[in-house]
Amino acid sequence: METVVSGIRSTGNLHLGNYFGAIRNFIKMQYEHNCYFFIADYHSLTTHPTPKDLHNNVKQVMVEYLAAGLDPEAATLYIQSDVSQVCELYLLLNMNAYKGELERCTSFKEKVHKQPDNINAGLLTYPVLMAADIIIHKATKVPVGKDQEQHLEMARTFANRFNRLYKTNYFPQPYAFNFSEDLIKIPGLDGSTKMGKSENEGNAIFLADDPKIIKKKIMRAVTDSGPTKHNQEKPQEIENLFNLMKVVSENETYNYFNEAYNNCSIRYGDMKKQLAEDVIMFTAPLREKILEISNDNEYLRKVAAMGKEKAMENASKTIKEVRKIIGFKSF
Repeated sequence: METVVSGIRSTGNLHLGNYFGAIRNFIKMQYEHNCYFFIADYHSLTTHPTPKDLHNNVKQVMVEYLAAGLDPEAATLYIQSDVSQVCELYLLLNMNAYKGELERCTSFKEKVHKQPDNINAGLLTYPVLMAADIIIHKATKVPVGKDQEQHLEMARTFANRFNRLYKTNYFPQPYAFNFSEDLIKIPGLDGSTKMGKSENEGNAIFLADDPKIIKKKIMRAVTDSGPTKHNQEKPQEIENLFNLMKVVSENETYNYFNEAYNNCSIRYGDMKKQLAEDVIMFTAPLREKILEISNDNEYLRKVAAMGKEKAMENASKTIKEVRKIIGFKSF
C-alpha cells in the first residue's frame, strides 16, 4: 500500500470546485492507500493572519473536510503545527537548500510581484517546508495541481540530495498522484474556466453558503444576450452554466435547457433560477453536516488529537532515523 500525503490550505472555505475535484478523490483514496492529510497552518503564516483568523480558518477547514466525507479513522487527518517534527526536518533540509534555486521558483517570483512589501523568508523557503511535509511520511504519491508541480519537483530534489549527501537511499522519490479522468473541473460563475478562491468571491459557490447567497451568486453569473441562430456554439460563460448544471441537475433538466438554447428560445433567467434550486438541493446535506460538526467541539478535539497522535508516531520515527543518518548522537 502506497503512502499518500496532501496538504490542505488553512484559508478560505471549500467550494464546489474543490468538492468535485480533490475531495471526492481523497474520499476514495483514503480507503485504498495509507493517507496523511494535513491542514497547512504553518504555510499560512507567510500572509500574517491574526490569531483569531488562524484558529477559525483551521477549524472551518477541518469541519468542511469532515462534512465532505474525510474519515479520520481511515486516513490520518492532522494539523501541521501539531507535529513539531515537521519543523525539525524543515530546518535540516534548509541546510542543503540553496538561495539561487529557491529564488528561481515560479511561485516565489509571483509572490514577489504580488506582495512586494512582504517578501519574507518563509516565502523563499516555502518549497522546503512543503518538501518536509511530504517526505517526513516517506510519501510516494502526492495529489497536486499544475501550480504545485514545481514544488513537488523540488521535494524530489531535496530528498535525492539528502540521499546523495549521506550515501543512503532513505527517502523515496515522491511523484504526482494522477486522478486522470476522475477529476471533474467545475467552472467559475464569472466566466472563467475554473471555480476558485480568487479576489472575486462571486466566482465560487462554497459548501457552507446560505441558499440566499447561492441564489444571488448564480443570478449574477455572467451571460450574453442569447443565441442568434440554431445550434450555434456556446460562448465560455454560457458553457460554464451548462457544465455546472450537468453535475448538479437531472438529465432531463439539462436536456431541456440545452434544447432551448439550440432552438434560440432559452431564457437565461429561468435557467439560472432552476440551476440555483438544484445547487441548493445538492449542497443542503453538506451544509447541514457542516453546521452539525462545527457545533461539536468535543468531536473536533477528538479528531485533532487522533490525527496528531498518528502523524507524530510516524514523523518521530523518521526524525530519529534522519538524525542518526546525519550523525547526531547522544553522549
